[in-house]
Amino acid sequence: MSGPETWGRRFADKVVLVTGAASGIGAATCVRLAGEGATVVGTDVDEAGLAAVAASVAEMGVGTMATVAGDVADPDDVRRIVAAAVEGHGRLDVLANVAGILRFNNLADVTLDEWAQVLAVNLTGTFLMCQTAMPHLVESGGNIVNMSSTAALGGHPWTHAYSASKGGVLAFSLGLAVEFGRRGVRTNVVAPGSIETPIREQFFFPEGADKSLIHRIVALDQSRGPEAVASVVAFVASEDGAHMNGSVLRVDGGTLS
Repeated sequence: MSGPETWGRRFADKVVLVTGAASGIGAATCVRLAGEGATVVGTDVDEAGLAAVAASVAEMGVGTMATVAGDVADPDDVRRIVAAAVEGHGRLDVLANVAGILRFNNLADVTLDEWAQVLAVNLTGTFLMCQTAMPHLVESGGNIVNMSSTAALGGHPWTHAYSASKGGVLAFSLGLAVEFGRRGVRTNVVAPGSIETPIREQFFFPEGADKSLIHRIVALDQSRGPEAVASVVAFVASEDGAHMNGSVLRVDGGTLS
């Protein structure tokens, strides 16, 4: 398995803010970017998880990670999180919006509260973080990486709110790419699928589900860990991705092939 000794230092002197940093793809992104020299600020509602990821970063001896507990769906928390990153480190170069929640259910069983909660975290949270961080990214000539999903690119069963939220993230991101591209801020989208994360462990077949539909969310390749996505985030957020704006990068092992 690769590690800091082989990753290079593409984020030396860069300040990176990562949401959903306590586990899964968010945690792997913190480790990867810190391993490439970044000053990482990780945020999540899970304070214990954040502390564990920060300890892993410290053990590497490369880069640093500060933590700020908060809810990306809460405007007051978002302002506090972004302020902590900018005031604590003097700038903001990359925003990686990874925070997300997933619910599986038959359409008839989706409650309005469940629908609203998923959209609040996945879509509204991404909007609030981008809106609040954008002036600082314009100042630094930074970039945004937003986490969508293969659920935004092809039909997935039983993920109605999640699919809608991730489709919204994709459309929102493409708008940002156009509006702010000439002001020096790139916005790109990563769309994972068949990644082994805590969010995937919530999967279950709803009552009466046609189990043959599972082929829509099974990769041709083996399932892989969140590090597979973090490496793509690192690429597109670095100068190696300097000519990428409004791109959608699938990391799904051929799920939609």
